[in-house]
Amino acid sequence: MVLPVALATSAHAEWKVLLAESESGRAGIEHRHVLVEDAAGQRVAVDVAVFSVKSTALRVIDNPDAQSLGAVMKREKCVCGVNGGYFDTEFKPIGLRVADGTIFSPSRRARLITGILLQSDRGIDVVRVSEFSRTKKIVAAIQSGPFLVEGSKRIRGLNDSQLARRTFAGIATNDRAFLGVCSDVSLAELANILATTPIVADSKTRRAMNLDGGSSSAFWFARGDSSAFSISGRKPVRDFVAVVPK
Repeated sequence: MVLPVALATSAHAEWKVLLAESESGRAGIEHRHVLVEDAAGQRVAVDVAVFSVKSTALRVIDNPDAQSLGAVMKREKCVCGVNGGYFDTEFKPIGLRVADGTIFSPSRRARLITGILLQSDRGIDVVRVSEFSRTKKIVAAIQSGPFLVEGSKRIRGLNDSQLARRTFAGIATNDRAFLGVCSDVSLAELANILATTPIVADSKTRRAMNLDGGSSSAFWFARGDSSAFSISGRKPVRDFVAVVPK
């Protein structure tokens, strides 16, 4: 009975930033590497690509041929990207997918995939599935989850015992959004980190949602000198979320 209590305490403990480094990329994108620590001494590394919702656009890129994230990002001339949402054993996407304005997978109601990351004619946003409206002109959308942060507060009741590499997407204040990846944490710990620490400098996380994690997790960022910072996934994934200049 001791272990679950300890895990719950860690998940809800206060986190502080030990180290924050940043580098500039193309189109004004910023890569931030942040090391955080909780009161028990647990340390977590978080990498995020931060971008303006006004000067960049979101893309969902289908990947039926199981190519690597880096190869697709370079081919499509993207400035940053991560793996996308969940897929089944037959390599078919689970939940809504919209790429270049075309739906290639329908929305699905399920307990965990409660969020949608989207690009519409109104910009980039993270919304609840129940809030999603087809009246907007949707250019790109990906359904995943669960929700991690809403109203700058962590979502309560998330799993706090299963540790894994996590990939996530969020909307910050000051007209910025981000895609990120972090080292082994539970969903509850990740939600607490995003809600309480300045992962995005001088901003708060307004909303955030989980993407497919574990061995699917991958992160790619184009540096200004044409090189790239990348964290490779350990298995092929069906789709990617990417950012391109407008």
